Formats: sequence, structure tokens, C-alpha cells
Amino acid sequence: MFSPKLAPEIRGILEAVAAQGAPPLETLPIAEARKAAYGFMALAGEPEAVGRIEDRRIPVHSGEIGVRIYTPTGEGPFPGVVYMHGGGWAVCDLETHDTVCRAICRRAGAVVVAVDYRLSPEHGFPVALEDSEDATRWTVANAAALGIDPARLAVAGDSAGGNMSTVIAARAREAGGPAIALQVLVYPVTNLASHDTPSYKEFGEDHFLTATLMDWFISMFLSRPEDARNPHASPAFLEDLRGLPPALVLTAECDPLRDEGEAYARRMQAAGVPVTLTRYAGMIHPFLNFLGATAGAQRAVDEIAGAVRGMAPARTTGA
Repeated sequence: MFSPKLAPEIRGILEAVAAQGAPPLETLPIAEARKAAYGFMALAGEPEAVGRIEDRRIPVHSGEIGVRIYTPTGEGPFPGVVYMHGGGWAVCDLETHDTVCRAICRRAGAVVVAVDYRLSPEHGFPVALEDSEDATRWTVANAAALGIDPARLAVAGDSAGGNMSTVIAARAREAGGPAIALQVLVYPVTNLASHDTPSYKEFGEDHFLTATLMDWFISMFLSRPEDARNPHASPAFLEDLRGLPPALVLTAECDPLRDEGEAYARRMQAAGVPVTLTRYAGMIHPFLNFLGATAGAQRAVDEIAGAVRGMAPARTTGA
């Protein structure tokens, strides 16, 4: 049953998906699930032009991964964004989030480094996190060559990517660097140990991301059930949020993850972290990827771009 809170265009998308009668993602072999995730690229809209796009391979802790670097037109140094895509750590990639990254690059006037971290189940926790953290450090180390002002670097991501963005910020605080000026968390996963929230109860079925699908993602991502309470997998269990960089947290009203993302934002606020929290009415997980289908996604990218343009230099610097 679809919620009456849904925006009309989002309801139309869900009705069209239901009419297709495709099997649930969690019932498919992982290779087929990844192909199915590409189907939603039809909702991404026209890709925005940027100054330059480059695909590169970079070294990480146990091999190498790909990154895609989006550079705006004009003269740098520009603000920088390290972007981690969503997809439950198991699906999606640089292609599924290309339109989002282009839009952030163009509208913010920022260099965006999109991270092609390794996916589960082939690479479970903490590989994706370590890949993304290594990519952040690589970006800082190569800031001058990339045209990035290293004092104005954001970590950003949606869903699983939002999860890793805030964990990277926390780990950087613990390690004394690298300096991060802003964290952008779009409907972030913050608690892998529990679905006990009103938003899970209200939207845990029939609204694209379901409780069953989340359980499937979690089962592939975590090799040990006890890691669900590891604060580097579930940032809701970080005990001390003081000293984290300023945050922009975006949630979707009709998303089971809404309440855990908003609870995490309120905890950061209580710890003295400057936080902007915006709930997008009538939207679902993963509406940010629907730039061609809903004005909500357009507004969200504009809000992200504004936060990136306006971020103050990080308070500390580190390697």
C-alpha cells in the first residue's frame, strides 16, 4: 500500500515499477541485481556539462580502485568533494551516480572525486570504507594537481555513501587528519543493528527501499553479525560526536531510513556540530538519483551545491 504522503510523481514511479512485476532485488543473484539497478538511470535526466571528466586508477590499502574526477570550468583552486555512491555497499557504481556528480560539480563549482569502492559480497566490511578513506587521503595528497583547495574539502554520499562519509569524518578526527570542512549525508544509513523506528514501520514495505532489502544488503556487507554495532559500520554507535565537521543532512519523508538519519543529525547538533537538516516531503529513497523525474531531486542538488560553495575552511589541517 502506497502512502498518501508520496509526491504525485514519486507515486507514479512506484506504480510503474509495480506494474512491471519485476522480482524484488533481494531475490536476484548479485550480478543480476546490479544490472537491475541500472534501470533507474532512465530517471536521472540529462547529464550536465562540466569542464573535464577523467577516469583514473588509484592505489588503496590492498590494491587499486577507480575514481572519476569531475572538474568545473574556470580557474581553481576549487572546493573539493569526495563522493561515495549509495547502493547498499553491493550495487551501483560510477555510472549510476554520474548525473548527480556532474550536477554537483557544475552547480557548486567544485571538483568532485567519485569513488568506485569495492562492493560486497565480494568485499565485505570494512573494505568499502577503507577504499573510500584511502581515496579521501589520495585527494588531499593530490589536491594541488586536482585544482582543489585542500582546506575546503567535503566528504559526501547517499545512503551507504552517507554512512561512510560521516565515518570517514569521525576517523579523520580521531587520526588528526585529513582536514574535512563539510560532511554531506543524504538519507544516510546510520544503524545496521535495528529497524525499530516509526519510519521503518510506516515505509518498510512498498516504498522502493524495504526492510527486507536492507536486511539483504546488511547480510552481504557484514561478515560478523556483531559488526552491526561497530561504530565504523553503524555511526549511530559513535559515542562522541564532538568536533565533527559541519554537516548537511538530507532525508526523504517516505524512506525507512528517515528517522535514523534525523536522529544522528540531532545527536550531532547536541554535540555542538553545526548541522543543517532538511526533510524532503513526499520523497523516497533514492530520490537524489531521480533528477529527470522530480523537482525534489533538483532542489536537493541545489542545496548540496550551496553548502559546498559556502563551506568555510576546515578548522584544522592534517595529512
